[in-house]
Amino acid sequence: MHEPVAITDERPGTRNLGALRRLLGFVRPYRWPLVGALLALLVAAGSVLAFGQVIRTLVDSGFATGTSEALDRALLLFLSVVLATGIAIGVRSYLLNWIGERVVADIRKAVFERVLSLDIGYFETARVGEVISRLTSDTALLQVVVGSTLAMVLRTTLLLIGGILMLAITSPALTGLVLLGVPFVILPAWILGHRVRRLSRESQDRLADVGAYVDEVIHGIRTVQACCHEPIDRDRYGARVESAFRIAGLRSRSSALLAAVSTLLTFGAIGVVLWVGGRQVLAGALSGGELSAFLFYAVVVAGAVGSLSDLMGQLLRGAGASERLMELLDTAPVIRRPARPRALPAPVRGRIELDGVRFLYPARPDRPALDRLDVRIEPGERVALVGPSGAGKSTLFQLLLRFYDPSAGAIRFDGIDLRELDPAELRRHIALVPQDPVIFAADAWENIRYGLTAASDAAVRRAAAAAHAAELIERLPQGYSTFLGERGVRLSGGERQRIAIARTLLRDPAVLLLDEATSALDAASERLVQEALEHLMVGRTSIVIAHRLATVRNADRILVLEHGRIVASGRHDDLMAEGGLYARLASLQLHEQPLERSTDDAAV
Repeated sequence: MHEPVAITDERPGTRNLGALRRLLGFVRPYRWPLVGALLALLVAAGSVLAFGQVIRTLVDSGFATGTSEALDRALLLFLSVVLATGIAIGVRSYLLNWIGERVVADIRKAVFERVLSLDIGYFETARVGEVISRLTSDTALLQVVVGSTLAMVLRTTLLLIGGILMLAITSPALTGLVLLGVPFVILPAWILGHRVRRLSRESQDRLADVGAYVDEVIHGIRTVQACCHEPIDRDRYGARVESAFRIAGLRSRSSALLAAVSTLLTFGAIGVVLWVGGRQVLAGALSGGELSAFLFYAVVVAGAVGSLSDLMGQLLRGAGASERLMELLDTAPVIRRPARPRALPAPVRGRIELDGVRFLYPARPDRPALDRLDVRIEPGERVALVGPSGAGKSTLFQLLLRFYDPSAGAIRFDGIDLRELDPAELRRHIALVPQDPVIFAADAWENIRYGLTAASDAAVRRAAAAAHAAELIERLPQGYSTFLGERGVRLSGGERQRIAIARTLLRDPAVLLLDEATSALDAASERLVQEALEHLMVGRTSIVIAHRLATVRNADRILVLEHGRIVASGRHDDLMAEGGLYARLASLQLHEQPLERSTDDAAV
């Protein structure tokens, strides 16, 4: 069976920068904008380094000669370099940000497309919240890395190398002094920077805890309020917020100390260089312009060294995010379209055959959910599934929709093994109405024609009328255009069920899978919807997970399941006469109902 990739709570982190190489495949289509950005980056870095020579010329030729013409030339050169730098930085910033946004958009689409293709078994062990985090937080981090951090690393590296070369050209003696002092500046900054990065990651984790707790409470707000759990949630949320604040305070303190120490050491080192260089100027070994240029390059080198440590940390986090996203992209679905799918015969009839079907859930490999199932369901036959919780009724529905493949045996639809069919083609001819219907955050139009975008408004209205949902929809503020709320919160349970039934009616399937679709309705609505379903089931294969006696009495055949096996099969009266599990279940539920309602409402 499918072994989904383990998804953990950990934030992106890795020591392998090679993970970023996987991004090249997404960057390659935009190589010409990238070339332009790199050229602009080289021009910008070169312009910054040229400032040192401009300063030297300005001091030695402009100020030292005392002529206004020399000063004018020096200032003109300075403004030319400023203009070139500004244009290059603007072009580089725009192109790299565009590439970053474009690449991340492509990655988001690719990852989401892969997530949609993954089989249901993957989501048994994967945490949905973490998948969402990869699609949002990790891709946002990659956008920063691709659009900014990589460029800053390259720019900083160029400035560091170019600055050291210019230092050596300007004054080899002072360059040796600077290089001797570099470890004394870098080491404290690196130690403090490491602490800041660790606290930053921990702060992100605490903020993630806050967000996860809010998500859980808001989604369960009805239960929270019904159980008067608000004071406990308030305290727990407050504790998480305080924890996040405490870590953020430590991070802020360390960041402030890092900034203070870095500034003190950097300018202290520059002061030493200025003192030594000043003595050389007084001795005539160095001109004032050369000293000014040297100080400029020293500041550039010191800034580059200080930046690289932080930038490498960002790159490593970006590499971690890349690994997590590529891990999702590399996950192959178990349920996939065959290379050469077979076509269903026309017209589709809806014959179902199960031969020796055995199935174990990936999350429960020690206990079969279905065991050696042999069933033949003829086109147009109405079959009720009855059994205790965990007997395998819902599992059978999931196998028929090919959310999973059998561990052993075969399931055939109109004589063709499901594994030989395109899953999308199969599912177009099967409609599922669950006991707890799913309503999406959209209007009634979209919810009813879900998956059938070509369906006309008239067809949607007919389906709603047949499901007795038209009246309730027309009572809404904007009718069919009314937003139904997230998870359909603006509707009652019975109203959501009727919308779901309308969706099924619109699909006009060959096979109906009904999980007691009327169980959430009031008596009046149930009668109307049951009439619609009775009309819909005529001539169609219908498999119903039955909880009410009325349902099983109307079935052509009842299959009684226990521990994943069929233990009895037949009509209601015959099974009652045989005794056994069916009779016990029916008797138990009948005894729990008032006598005058037993024939209509008893669960089986």
